[in-house]
Amino acid sequence: MIVPEVAGGAAAELDDLRAACADAVTMLGKAGARQIVVFGADSSMTSYDPPQRGSLRPWGVDLDVSLGPHDPLESHQMPLSLVIGAWLLRQHPPQQPVVVNMQGIAGTATPAECRHFGECCAPDGRWALLVMGDGSSSRGIKSPGYDDPRALPYDDALAAALADVDLDVLHGLDPALSAELGVAGRPAFQAAAGAVAAAGGAWSGELTYNAAPYGVGYFVATWQRGAAA
Repeated sequence: MIVPEVAGGAAAELDDLRAACADAVTMLGKAGARQIVVFGADSSMTSYDPPQRGSLRPWGVDLDVSLGPHDPLESHQMPLSLVIGAWLLRQHPPQQPVVVNMQGIAGTATPAECRHFGECCAPDGRWALLVMGDGSSSRGIKSPGYDDPRALPYDDALAAALADVDLDVLHGLDPALSAELGVAGRPAFQAAAGAVAAAGGAWSGELTYNAAPYGVGYFVATWQRGAAA
């Protein structure tokens, strides 16, 4: 729904979410990153080499999203999480040349597997991480997962962890509960925590969006490593 062409007449309802995403993605470029790693949930642990492509046709919109020259013979269709990540990067491209590294994390991966995946994906040099994932989809009777009283406490704890860069909370997200609440972002959050832990240093966070439009928890947060790290 963050893509206006998908939201259609309801697009204006998410203008504040798009603005928060724009600020966060723009910050990646301003940080001087030479490589941007994008994490998103996938059917398996998959690295998508350039050219990277995806489509929103399964969601009723004839819109293709690609990074790099489009070559259908050499590129592979990305999952929705990474398609939206690519769309955000196309909307708000960095001013300097960057390498974009798309990484899919299996939705069935254990917390330990996600953490290890993130640790191994942290590159050398100046890099930035774009993490694509939502919270619960069970916030109210009109939500995709109907109403579940456990959803709001889960999302509140997740929002606090994103604001405070609390890696322990993210590592501790329960896969079974996350699946029951429809938290598609759980693998990406845990992989991100692994990457940040591997990078080391002191990190600060800011939560700039926290709401549940259409009964789905959406968050936008930015993390930065301190100068002493």
